[in-house]
Amino acid sequence: MLRYEVEGTKATLTIDDPQRRNPLSNATMAELAEAVHTGADDGEVRILVITGSGARTFSAGGDLSGGFVDSPLADHPERAALVQLVRALRGCPKPTIARVNGDAFGGGFGLLAACDIAIAAESARIGTPEIDVGLWPMMISTVLLPLVPRRALLEMMLTGRLLSAGEALSFGVVNRVVPTAELDAAVDEVVEVLLAKSPTALAMGKRAFYAIADLDTNSALDYLHIGLTAIASTDDAAEGVAAFLEKRRPVWGGS
Repeated sequence: MLRYEVEGTKATLTIDDPQRRNPLSNATMAELAEAVHTGADDGEVRILVITGSGARTFSAGGDLSGGFVDSPLADHPERAALVQLVRALRGCPKPTIARVNGDAFGGGFGLLAACDIAIAAESARIGTPEIDVGLWPMMISTVLLPLVPRRALLEMMLTGRLLSAGEALSFGVVNRVVPTAELDAAVDEVVEVLLAKSPTALAMGKRAFYAIADLDTNSALDYLHIGLTAIASTDDAAEGVAAFLEKRRPVWGGS
């Protein structure tokens, strides 16, 4: 269950099954990936916000109902929905913000980690409790390992220990923790800051940031050398430098 709503230049993607704690079924993850692509392709949308419905849960993770382990081999292709969702988020040229309104467990934690920025309510708990049902957070490890200190992450995976929002902030898992009543205001504040930036620079910078993650230093430097020349060649760069020199606000054209 997913709601996709556009308000001005912001698209909000809401996992909408609060009674079951907003689980991530394969179908829901496929819907999320498609919605991310929709937002990425919409010329009016500049920011994507991902959240869960209700006040308790961002997402409790994979949907264990409906025969999750009944046909593991037959269901293998459908589990690629999570892979495609992470790829959609990382490949989206627009900033993505996780509005963490409550608990983020397992795949919900992975979804949070795959977003560019995460803002959490102080009541949120974050973790990988898969071990408690005989499973392991396999695919989400790709986005958790670069984010969470290795020993802390392995302890979470081995024991199922949950982080408080404050601990998640201290580890760098979320960018900001705020009282629940202030969550929307905090998200809107970040949205406004991002809207004031060049969409071209945001897109090219985000692509470069993730592209060099698995490169050795020399390859990364070569990639970024080319990237700087590319971004310096854009109309937005010319406008930004001109505005700086003329002491005025830039008017971004998005090219």
